[in-house]
Amino acid sequence: MPDIDLTGDSDEDAAYGKRVGERLRAIRRQKRMSLQDVEAESSHEFKASVLGAYERGERAISVPRLHRLAKFYNVPVSQLLPRSDDESELEGVDSREDSNVTIDLTRLESMQGSDAAMLTRYLSMIQMQRQDFNGRMLTIRRDDLRAIACILDTSVDSASTRLSDLGLRLGG
Repeated sequence: MPDIDLTGDSDEDAAYGKRVGERLRAIRRQKRMSLQDVEAESSHEFKASVLGAYERGERAISVPRLHRLAKFYNVPVSQLLPRSDDESELEGVDSREDSNVTIDLTRLESMQGSDAAMLTRYLSMIQMQRQDFNGRMLTIRRDDLRAIACILDTSVDSASTRLSDLGLRLGG
């Protein structure tokens, strides 16, 4: 299915296309990639000029292409689509002001065992809620630390130390 130019669509469709583009740009920036990086790393499947047109809302992206882009970014397709108008774009986003522990997600990927599997599932859920897909680190809040303490079978006060002992805590 070819991409569709939004210039002839209704104002509502054009506004939605612009919001899709904003999500595409936000995810790409979370991945710390330029348009040229995406083009090069995708073996030119996603041309910088076309991706830029998607991000500006000047061009609509087909569903199959959106799916391939989600796979390239390693995020669920739903995360490339904007939230509905009644949901806040900032809802669930980590403000980092209340955060106190940063977890090394790349180190966690290399770990094995039931604790690692449960931590991975829990932290993936947090990433989904916050729409934070940088994949390298995740700063967690005190409330999150309570759940992690349960997963690691330790107290909340000892959870940070346990994460450090496992080599998962950054800057701690």
